[in-house]
Amino acid sequence: MKIVPLTHDYTLTNFDCGDSDLNEFLMEDAKHFLSKRIANTFILEDDGRIAAYFCLLNDKISRIEITNSRWKKIKDSFPEGKQFRSYPSIKIGRFAVSVDYRGQNVGSWLLDILKERLYMMQSQSAFRFITVDAYLSAIPFYQKNGFVELTQKDEGEYTRLMYFDMMEME
Repeated sequence: MKIVPLTHDYTLTNFDCGDSDLNEFLMEDAKHFLSKRIANTFILEDDGRIAAYFCLLNDKISRIEITNSRWKKIKDSFPEGKQFRSYPSIKIGRFAVSVDYRGQNVGSWLLDILKERLYMMQSQSAFRFITVDAYLSAIPFYQKNGFVELTQKDEGEYTRLMYFDMMEME
């Protein structure tokens, strides 16, 4: 298996993760997002098949979005005088594993590789957190992989904002 960036000339093959929104993003929107510089998509290939994909974009965690208690924990992890109204992050815009690869731990393996790659990029672009708007059905997956719900404000919504602190990689 190898991870390759989606390019404009990449030939997308059939992909089904069991979620039409995630399938449609890859097949219909990912190249448009690339051309508009909104998000970069990466494909996990296995013998010419798309086993999984994810896309990344810039984000931030800001005081406005989260509850007081969570904000205090985040803010207190920075020294006095070095606290800001928002902190840089990288957002996982989409993350999907093909139904053909379910139950093989591909998602957790890919997320570990993604965290490691982002950690290695720290000399090129600074960010403290990885964020994701997790579908409700995916929350246990992200929790298992070290993500924490960022706020209670989005309870009852279609997605929940979650984050992973890159300092846990040290």
